[in-house]
Amino acid sequence: MKISAAALLFDNDGTLVSSLDSVYRCWARWAEEYGIAADDFARVELHGRPAAEIIGDLLPAARVPEALARIEQLEYEDVPGGVRALPGTHALLAGLPPERWAVVTSATARLAEARLAEAGIHPKTLIAADDITRGKPDPEPFLLAARRLGVDPARCVVFEDAPAGLASGRAAGMTTVALTTTHRADELSADVVVEDLSALSVQATPDGLEITTAG
Repeated sequence: MKISAAALLFDNDGTLVSSLDSVYRCWARWAEEYGIAADDFARVELHGRPAAEIIGDLLPAARVPEALARIEQLEYEDVPGGVRALPGTHALLAGLPPERWAVVTSATARLAEARLAEAGIHPKTLIAADDITRGKPDPEPFLLAARRLGVDPARCVVFEDAPAGLASGRAAGMTTVALTTTHRADELSADVVVEDLSALSVQATPDGLEITTAG
């Protein structure tokens, strides 16, 4: 299968890199510190959502700012040794013009930049939680990325591993590619589903980018 695009928009954790062990380790410590019952914590979806929204589901509004600062610090301190690039990431990004791709993450810019740098990834364009008012599954993050890159949203391809991110990309009117790095294929609704980025190749053309999937 071949997909033509003007720009590629990548989620970070679970798509370009894996820091899930770090994420769960830090959030488990955070939940213990804030006295969150295990059953309540287990019911909250952690992956692919801004930390402020997760905390808002668990604590009164007045406690959110302090609790948000705490999880941010825990995760930031856990970055060294807690992040690795997923298969295919470096090979795919190496062939892309810097102005034709962006990272769109639910993490803050400080945390996202630290995780990306740990994995040796340095995007020219980064959309983080600090840049938006409504996180995934709202389309705002991906629409902002398209605007920053100066491309039509309809000519963007979104790469995501989480249902919330894929819903965001669909709502933005973009083509979606799901990676089964953190969820089963039957849990993901997308135009294309692959195991990880190693199943894809991208070639720059005079008109933009051409993505090819194996098989």
